[in-house]
Parts: sequence; structure tokens; C-alpha cells
Amino acid sequence: MNSQLSTIDNQFIRAVEEADSSQGLIDAVKDLAAAHLTEAIPILIEVLGYNNPGAAVAAVDGLVEIGEPAVLPLLETLDGYNYGARAWAIRALAGIGDPRGLEILLDSAANDFSFSVRRGAARGLGFIHWEKLSEAEISDAQQRVFQTLLQVSQDPEWVVRYAAVVGLQGLAKVVKFSGKNWFKDILNRIHQISDTDTILAVRARAKVAVEELYQNKREKVSQKDAILKNGIEANHSDS
Repeated sequence: MNSQLSTIDNQFIRAVEEADSSQGLIDAVKDLAAAHLTEAIPILIEVLGYNNPGAAVAAVDGLVEIGEPAVLPLLETLDGYNYGARAWAIRALAGIGDPRGLEILLDSAANDFSFSVRRGAARGLGFIHWEKLSEAEISDAQQRVFQTLLQVSQDPEWVVRYAAVVGLQGLAKVVKFSGKNWFKDILNRIHQISDTDTILAVRARAKVAVEELYQNKREKVSQKDAILKNGIEANHSDS
């Protein structure tokens, strides 16, 4: 059984290596990505450097699905000379959300010359898997993300500002409220965007974020009230 699976896996990889047309490569990469093979990480990363956006998108999707095992190989790829591959790798890191990619996402969101990379990195900053960091690391890291997203929310490209709203909303859902007023600060900034951004799509997305965050906060309050009520009722019944 194992040898049969290995043969099938090798067929997926070989199909990518032997593809003789642009569409053939896209189809082969999609098949390989769908297999979710950690052994496919090197070739999926190699595809990021090909001059084939369709194949690169499929490779990014495959790397995101593989997740954590792909992070270190992707980070090593960033040192390469191929900017195209680097841009796609950053998008994959943004999709995976592993904190080991945080530094590159922060830098890319604020400074990359490609607006598409800034957009992907800004969105990714709202979906970091914070549970992979220690409590001592989380507060400082989240503060840096917040400050970067505040900067990016003023980007000259509207699609990047739109992504910053998504990132801010994602961050607001997970921040701790212990004396830092982060939720209030994030909400205030999104409110400002909903009132002042020059692009309707950005203002509309900010309004949606505000509504969803308020709803999320109300649900949390309701859950706490229910827990408190159940506790009081349980104490009364015991007495």
C-alpha cells in the first residue's frame, strides 16, 4: 500500500516536472497541490519562480494547505534573487499565518514596492496564529502589527487600504483587552476609515467590519452573562 501511494505521489510530482505547456503546468500543479504532500513543498516553491501566474496561484494554495511544514522552506526562499518567487512566497506565508513569518509580513505590508504584496501581507497580519507564541511575546507582537496596520491603512493604493481593514478586523477579534483598550483603538480607526476614505469599496468594507466587531463583542458579553446567570442559579439551587 505504501509503495503504491509513493508511486502515485511521484506521478504528481513528475507531471509538474514534465509539463510541456502553460495550461498543462497549471493543471499538474493543481493536482499536486490537492494531494497535500509535504514531499511536494520543494517543487511547489520552485513553481513560484516560474513565469506562470496560474501555476503560482495553485502552488500558493497548495503550500497554504500544507501549512506549518512549508514555513521554513518558504522563509529560506525569500533570500533568493527572484523577486517574483519572493512575492508569491510572501503570499503563501500570509495565508499560513505562522508567527515565524511575522517579521517578513510586517516589513512587506509597510515597505514592499508591489501593492499586491503589500495587500497580501496586510491581510495576513490579521490572521496570525497567536497561540503559537508565548504570552510574553504576544502583546509586543500584536502591538507591532497594530502600528503597522495603522500605517498601511493610509497606503496610496485603495486595495491595500481595503486589506488593512480586513487585517485590523482580524486583529481586533483576538486581542486581549487587559488595560490596553486595543479593541477601542482599532474600532476607532476603522470608524475613521468608514467615514473618510476616498474609495466607496474601502468605506463599505470598514462599515461591515465595525458591524461585525460590535456583533462579536455583543455575543461575548451575552455568553459571559449566561455563564454568570447559570452560576448564580446553580448556587441558589445548592442552597
